[in-house]
Amino acid sequence: MPLAALAGRMRVAAEEFVTSLDDQQRELATDAFDSDDRRRWTYLPGPRPGLALADMTVRQRTLALTLMDSGLSAAGARTARDIMELDGVLRELEREVGKDGWERRDPRNYWFHVLGDPTGDGAWAWKVGGHHLALHLTVVGDFVSGTPQFFGANPAVVPRGPQGGWQVLDEEARLAAELVAALDGEQRAVALVSEEAPTDIATRHDPVAAIGVVPRGLAHGDMDEGARRRLEALVRHYLRRLSPELADDAWRSVADGGLADTSFAWAGEWDTGPGHPHYYAVAGVTFLIEYDNVQDRANHVHTVWRDVRHDWGEDLLAQHHEQSH
Repeated sequence: MPLAALAGRMRVAAEEFVTSLDDQQRELATDAFDSDDRRRWTYLPGPRPGLALADMTVRQRTLALTLMDSGLSAAGARTARDIMELDGVLRELEREVGKDGWERRDPRNYWFHVLGDPTGDGAWAWKVGGHHLALHLTVVGDFVSGTPQFFGANPAVVPRGPQGGWQVLDEEARLAAELVAALDGEQRAVALVSEEAPTDIATRHDPVAAIGVVPRGLAHGDMDEGARRRLEALVRHYLRRLSPELADDAWRSVADGGLADTSFAWAGEWDTGPGHPHYYAVAGVTFLIEYDNVQDRANHVHTVWRDVRHDWGEDLLAQHHEQSH
């Protein structure tokens, strides 16, 4: 069972990380599974429950990142690290112009939190949170849930300096632009839900994702074959941030929910470059994806993937309790 193997790898990684901590660090890094923090999250800068990379030794940071990697694909792990590094780039850009609060930007300000006992028989979870990164992995027996998942980038494209031109979330923009280019004028008219892009994702950092707040546009079933393939490639890209086992499982869930009713909505300008505010959403029967690039003169990206059945492992927990009782 692929997810059982994944759950096993994460258990080992979590145990090694927790074992490496001293008592004071362990007090910060761990909590009960049913703690208030389990379904609480944000993508804004600021402290989180857990232990920050800044407060770890070099070895402990390696083990913490190994835990993060255990639930992600190779590409997803690279992107997560790039988001952390990008906060250091933002620090220098804001320091140059004397922007208040530039000191809070730090690639080490990412908090790791293990909830429950990875070595026991009960459900457990681990979280990584910081500016523009929010990962939540829940393990119930041999099953794993990998959402909510948030990746962001500020700046979307680094404007100057040694890393000028660097674009961390480039595929999210490119794949959507290719889909838009594949639509004819009539299809674009259906996909366009507003000429003005919203200032942020509609679901924000709500504990419960409501598909109804995401706009509906052009349905997968109303696209031609080329556009359908591009929409599927866009969805798969988001899913493939997670480990291959989880990504494949998530895609089966998407397909089982019915691709024909999955819709693609666009708002704002059609150009996806800096200075052109735009937003898109993909909404299926059981999942949603949002992408927003409006803030800081449309050079600041927020992306989120939510699975209304699997967020926080709620369905897995319900099944587990039903079987246990």
